Amino acid sequence: MSVAPVFDALIHAPGRLQICAILSSVDAEFAMLRDAIKVSDSVMSKHLKQLEEAGYVALTKTSENGRQRTWASLTGKGRKAFAAHVAELQRLAAMTAPTRLGEGFAG
Repeated sequence: MSVAPVFDALIHAPGRLQICAILSSVDAEFAMLRDAIKVSDSVMSKHLKQLEEAGYVALTKTSENGRQRTWASLTGKGRKAFAAHVAELQRLAAMTAPTRLGEGFAG
């Protein structure tokens, strides 16, 4: 079953797109996500809050050795939205490909 292409402006922001891509295959701890996309704690918090408010990400707080850790996971709604967004990006990218070898855009 394929997902209908839908552009999602919330997911499309580079940081949130990267977060969704990572979370599409694993649940991840806040620091790992922050380091993977190379942003500050405050930027990561803002991205995760926006994704959580949309229902795309679930956050779980755990305590380990006296330290609180935040884990993020993509929800079912988030997985569907991410898959639809990726399908739309692929659809758009396919529009730019020449239909025959050697063809290009007239310009």
